[in-house]
Amino acid sequence: MIDLNIIRQDIQGVADKLAKRGATLDVAQFQALEAKRKTLQTDTQELQHARNSRSKSIGQAKAKGEDIAPLLAEVSGLGEQLKEKEDALQLILDDMQTMLASLPNVQADDVPDGKSEDDNLEISKWGEPRSFDFEVKDHVALGERQQRMDFETASKMSGARFVVLRGPLARLHRALALFMLDLHTTEHGYEELYVPLLANQETLFGTGQLPKFHEDLFNVDGDSNLSLISTSEVTLTNTVRDSILSIDELPLKITAHTPCFRS
Repeated sequence: MIDLNIIRQDIQGVADKLAKRGATLDVAQFQALEAKRKTLQTDTQELQHARNSRSKSIGQAKAKGEDIAPLLAEVSGLGEQLKEKEDALQLILDDMQTMLASLPNVQADDVPDGKSEDDNLEISKWGEPRSFDFEVKDHVALGERQQRMDFETASKMSGARFVVLRGPLARLHRALALFMLDLHTTEHGYEELYVPLLANQETLFGTGQLPKFHEDLFNVDGDSNLSLISTSEVTLTNTVRDSILSIDELPLKITAHTPCFRS
Protein backbone atom coordinates (compact mmCIF):
# COMPACT_ATOMS: atom_id res chain seq x y z
CA MET A 1 0.00 0.00 0.00
CA ILE A 2 1.23 3.50 -0.80
CA ASP A 3 2.51 5.40 2.24
CA LEU A 4 0.03 8.12 3.20
CA ASN A 5 2.86 10.55 3.87
CA ILE A 6 4.10 10.18 0.27
CA ILE A 7 0.66 11.08 -1.05
CA ARG A 8 0.36 14.04 1.32
CA GLN A 9 3.75 15.38 0.20
CA ASP A 10 3.18 15.05 -3.56
CA ILE A 11 -0.33 13.91 -4.38
CA GLN A 12 -0.23 15.05 -7.99
CA GLY A 13 3.09 13.32 -8.59
CA VAL A 14 1.64 10.07 -7.22
CA ALA A 15 -1.48 10.50 -9.35
CA ASP A 16 0.64 11.01 -12.48
CA LYS A 17 2.67 7.86 -11.80
CA LEU A 18 -0.46 5.82 -11.15
CA ALA A 19 -1.97 7.08 -14.40
CA LYS A 20 0.96 5.48 -16.25
CA ARG A 21 -0.18 2.15 -14.78
CA GLY A 22 -3.76 2.74 -15.82
CA ALA A 23 -4.89 3.48 -12.26
CA THR A 24 -6.71 6.61 -11.11
CA LEU A 25 -6.17 8.45 -7.87
CA ASP A 26 -9.10 10.80 -7.28
CA VAL A 27 -7.09 13.81 -6.10
CA ALA A 28 -10.13 15.92 -5.24
CA GLN A 29 -11.74 13.15 -3.20
CA PHE A 30 -8.54 12.42 -1.29
CA GLN A 31 -7.94 16.10 -0.55
CA ALA A 32 -11.52 16.47 0.69
CA LEU A 33 -11.09 13.48 3.01
CA GLU A 34 -7.73 14.81 4.19
CA ALA A 35 -9.26 18.21 4.99
CA LYS A 36 -12.04 16.56 7.02
CA ARG A 37 -9.47 14.38 8.79
CA LYS A 38 -7.39 17.38 9.82
CA THR A 39 -10.42 19.24 11.17
CA LEU A 40 -11.77 16.24 13.08
CA GLN A 41 -8.33 15.40 14.45
CA THR A 42 -7.89 18.94 15.72
CA ASP A 43 -11.36 18.93 17.27
CA THR A 44 -10.68 15.58 18.91
CA GLN A 45 -7.39 16.73 20.39
CA GLU A 46 -8.98 19.93 21.73
CA LEU A 47 -11.83 18.00 23.34
CA GLN A 48 -9.39 15.53 24.87
CA HIS A 49 -7.38 18.41 26.32
CA ALA A 50 -10.54 20.08 27.64
CA ARG A 51 -11.78 16.86 29.26
CA ASN A 52 -8.41 16.22 30.90
CA SER A 53 -8.35 19.78 32.18
CA ARG A 54 -11.87 19.51 33.63
CA SER A 55 -11.04 16.16 35.20
CA LYS A 56 -8.07 17.77 36.93
CA SER A 57 -10.34 20.58 38.15
CA ILE A 58 -12.75 17.99 39.60
CA GLY A 59 -9.95 16.49 41.66
CA GLN A 60 -8.92 19.92 42.94
CA ALA A 61 -12.52 20.94 43.74
CA LYS A 62 -13.18 17.65 45.52
CA ALA A 63 -10.08 18.14 47.66
CA LYS A 64 -11.42 21.56 48.71
CA GLY A 65 -14.84 20.12 49.52
CA GLU A 66 -16.55 22.10 46.76
CA ASP A 67 -19.64 21.02 44.80
CA ILE A 68 -18.37 19.03 41.80
CA ALA A 69 -21.76 18.20 40.24
CA PRO A 70 -21.56 21.00 37.60
CA LEU A 71 -18.03 19.94 36.66
CA LEU A 72 -19.10 16.29 36.36
CA ALA A 73 -21.95 17.27 34.05
CA GLU A 74 -19.56 19.33 31.94
CA VAL A 75 -17.08 16.46 31.67
CA SER A 76 -19.87 14.08 30.72
CA GLY A 77 -20.95 16.42 27.92
CA LEU A 78 -17.37 16.67 26.68
CA GLY A 79 -17.12 12.89 26.67
CA GLU A 80 -20.18 12.58 24.45
CA GLN A 81 -18.83 15.19 22.04
CA LEU A 82 -15.46 13.47 21.99
CA LYS A 83 -17.06 10.11 21.20
CA GLU A 84 -18.94 11.64 18.25
CA LYS A 85 -15.78 13.24 16.89
CA GLU A 86 -13.73 10.05 17.33
CA ASP A 87 -16.37 7.99 15.52
CA ALA A 88 -16.51 10.51 12.67
CA LEU A 89 -12.70 10.55 12.45
CA GLN A 90 -12.56 6.75 12.29
CA LEU A 91 -15.05 6.75 9.41
CA ILE A 92 -12.84 9.18 7.48
CA LEU A 93 -9.74 7.07 8.19
CA ASP A 94 -11.60 3.94 7.04
CA ASP A 95 -12.60 5.69 3.80
CA MET A 96 -8.99 6.73 3.18
CA GLN A 97 -7.78 3.19 3.93
CA THR A 98 -10.29 1.72 1.47
CA MET A 99 -9.24 4.22 -1.18
CA LEU A 100 -5.54 3.42 -0.78
CA ALA A 101 -6.10 -0.34 -0.65
CA SER A 102 -7.57 -0.25 -4.15
CA LEU A 103 -4.49 1.43 -5.65
CA PRO A 104 -1.36 -0.33 -6.98
CA ASN A 105 2.12 0.71 -5.94
CA VAL A 106 3.83 3.43 -7.94
CA GLN A 107 6.60 2.30 -10.25
CA ALA A 108 10.23 3.36 -10.08
CA ASP A 109 11.28 6.37 -12.17
CA ASP A 110 13.30 4.24 -14.58
CA VAL A 111 10.37 1.95 -15.48
CA PRO A 112 9.44 2.64 -19.13
CA ASP A 113 5.94 3.79 -20.05
CA GLY A 114 3.75 1.28 -21.82
CA LYS A 115 0.38 -0.40 -21.99
CA SER A 116 1.43 -3.98 -22.76
CA GLU A 117 4.40 -6.36 -22.86
CA ASP A 118 5.22 -5.01 -26.32
CA ASP A 119 6.45 -1.82 -24.63
CA ASN A 120 8.94 -3.65 -22.39
CA LEU A 121 12.63 -3.00 -22.89
CA GLU A 122 14.82 -6.05 -23.52
CA ILE A 123 17.76 -5.82 -21.14
CA SER A 124 19.46 -9.09 -22.05
CA LYS A 125 18.76 -12.47 -23.63
CA TRP A 126 20.36 -15.91 -23.61
CA GLY A 127 20.20 -18.41 -26.44
CA GLU A 128 17.80 -18.48 -29.37
CA PRO A 129 14.20 -19.74 -29.40
CA ARG A 130 14.02 -23.20 -30.94
CA SER A 131 12.47 -23.55 -34.39
CA PHE A 132 10.25 -26.51 -35.31
CA ASP A 133 9.42 -27.99 -38.71
CA PHE A 134 5.94 -28.99 -37.55
CA GLU A 135 2.90 -27.36 -35.96
CA VAL A 136 3.57 -26.77 -32.28
CA LYS A 137 0.73 -27.92 -30.02
CA ASP A 138 0.03 -26.63 -26.53
CA HIS A 139 0.13 -28.82 -23.43
CA VAL A 140 -3.64 -29.32 -23.38
CA ALA A 141 -3.71 -30.77 -26.90
CA LEU A 142 -0.72 -33.00 -26.15
CA GLY A 143 -2.15 -34.16 -22.84
CA GLU A 144 -5.51 -35.03 -24.34
CA ARG A 145 -3.95 -36.83 -27.29
CA GLN A 146 -1.94 -39.04 -24.95
CA GLN A 147 -5.03 -39.47 -22.73
CA ARG A 148 -3.08 -38.16 -19.76
CA MET A 149 -5.18 -34.99 -19.23
CA ASP A 150 -8.82 -35.86 -18.60
CA PHE A 151 -10.98 -32.76 -18.69
CA GLU A 152 -14.23 -34.66 -19.25
CA THR A 153 -14.02 -36.60 -15.99
CA ALA A 154 -12.91 -33.52 -14.04
CA SER A 155 -15.77 -31.49 -15.49
CA LYS A 156 -18.24 -34.16 -14.38
CA MET A 157 -16.92 -33.94 -10.82
CA SER A 158 -16.06 -30.28 -10.45
CA GLY A 159 -17.10 -28.26 -13.52
CA ALA A 160 -15.18 -26.44 -16.20
CA ARG A 161 -11.47 -25.60 -15.95
CA PHE A 162 -10.58 -28.63 -13.82
CA VAL A 163 -8.46 -31.56 -14.96
CA VAL A 164 -7.59 -35.09 -13.89
CA LEU A 165 -3.95 -36.03 -14.55
CA ARG A 166 -3.41 -39.72 -15.28
CA GLY A 167 -0.50 -42.15 -15.12
CA PRO A 168 2.92 -40.76 -16.06
CA LEU A 169 1.66 -37.17 -16.12
CA ALA A 170 0.34 -37.43 -12.56
CA ARG A 171 3.68 -38.93 -11.57
CA LEU A 172 5.57 -36.11 -13.33
CA HIS A 173 3.43 -33.55 -11.50
CA ARG A 174 4.34 -35.14 -8.15
CA ALA A 175 8.00 -35.51 -9.12
CA LEU A 176 8.35 -31.84 -10.08
CA ALA A 177 6.93 -30.73 -6.72
CA LEU A 178 9.32 -32.99 -4.82
CA PHE A 179 12.24 -31.90 -7.00
CA MET A 180 11.50 -28.24 -6.27
CA LEU A 181 11.28 -28.80 -2.51
CA ASP A 182 14.36 -31.01 -2.35
CA LEU A 183 16.45 -28.63 -4.45
CA HIS A 184 15.54 -25.60 -2.36
CA THR A 185 15.91 -27.28 1.03
CA THR A 186 19.08 -29.32 0.41
CA GLU A 187 21.07 -27.01 -1.88
CA HIS A 188 19.83 -23.46 -1.33
CA GLY A 189 19.20 -23.25 2.41
CA TYR A 190 15.42 -23.00 2.42
CA GLU A 191 13.22 -24.31 5.23
CA GLU A 192 10.21 -26.31 4.06
CA LEU A 193 6.89 -25.44 5.68
CA TYR A 194 3.50 -27.08 5.48
CA VAL A 195 1.00 -24.24 5.68
CA PRO A 196 -2.81 -23.95 6.04
CA LEU A 197 -4.83 -23.89 2.82
CA LEU A 198 -7.36 -21.52 4.40
CA ALA A 199 -6.47 -17.99 5.42
CA ASN A 200 -8.36 -15.17 7.12
CA GLN A 201 -9.09 -11.78 5.60
CA GLU A 202 -6.25 -10.02 7.42
CA THR A 203 -3.77 -12.49 5.98
CA LEU A 204 -5.11 -12.06 2.45
CA PHE A 205 -5.11 -8.28 2.77
CA GLY A 206 -1.48 -8.37 3.94
CA THR A 207 -0.30 -9.96 0.69
CA GLY A 208 -2.51 -7.91 -1.62
CA GLN A 209 -5.15 -10.50 -2.55
CA LEU A 210 -7.75 -8.26 -0.91
CA PRO A 211 -9.55 -6.16 -1.82
CA LYS A 212 -8.51 -6.33 -5.49
CA PHE A 213 -8.89 -10.08 -6.09
CA HIS A 214 -11.89 -10.80 -3.88
CA GLU A 215 -13.91 -12.14 -6.80
CA ASP A 216 -11.10 -14.55 -7.74
CA LEU A 217 -11.03 -16.21 -4.31
CA PHE A 218 -13.01 -19.21 -3.13
CA ASN A 219 -14.59 -17.90 0.06
CA VAL A 220 -16.00 -19.97 2.91
CA ASP A 221 -19.70 -19.28 3.51
CA GLY A 222 -21.18 -18.55 6.92
CA ASP A 223 -19.68 -16.64 9.83
CA SER A 224 -16.10 -17.61 8.99
CA ASN A 225 -13.90 -15.02 7.26
CA LEU A 226 -11.72 -17.71 5.68
CA SER A 227 -10.81 -18.15 2.01
CA LEU A 228 -8.80 -20.79 0.17
CA ILE A 229 -5.31 -19.51 -0.60
CA SER A 230 -4.41 -18.59 -4.18
CA THR A 231 -0.71 -19.33 -3.62
CA SER A 232 1.48 -20.52 -0.74
CA GLU A 233 3.00 -17.03 -0.78
CA VAL A 234 -0.05 -15.87 1.18
CA THR A 235 0.58 -18.02 4.22
CA LEU A 236 4.38 -18.13 3.94
CA THR A 237 4.66 -14.34 3.97
CA ASN A 238 2.26 -14.01 6.88
CA THR A 239 4.33 -16.28 9.12
CA VAL A 240 6.16 -13.08 10.10
CA ARG A 241 3.18 -10.74 10.07
CA ASP A 242 3.19 -8.31 13.02
CA SER A 243 6.80 -9.28 13.72
CA ILE A 244 10.02 -7.31 13.58
CA LEU A 245 12.95 -9.42 12.43
CA SER A 246 16.51 -8.68 13.45
CA ILE A 247 19.13 -8.31 10.74
CA ASP A 248 20.69 -11.57 11.93
CA GLU A 249 17.52 -13.45 10.95
CA LEU A 250 17.63 -12.23 7.35
CA PRO A 251 17.39 -13.32 4.64
CA LEU A 252 14.48 -15.53 5.69
CA LYS A 253 14.27 -18.43 3.22
CA ILE A 254 11.11 -20.51 3.42
CA THR A 255 9.24 -22.54 0.82
CA ALA A 256 6.19 -24.76 0.46
CA HIS A 257 4.18 -26.71 -2.08
CA THR A 258 0.40 -26.20 -1.98
CA PRO A 259 -2.57 -26.30 -4.30
CA CYS A 260 -3.48 -22.82 -5.58
CA PHE A 261 -7.20 -22.09 -5.56
CA ARG A 262 -8.19 -19.40 -8.07
CA SER A 263 -11.54 -19.03 -9.75
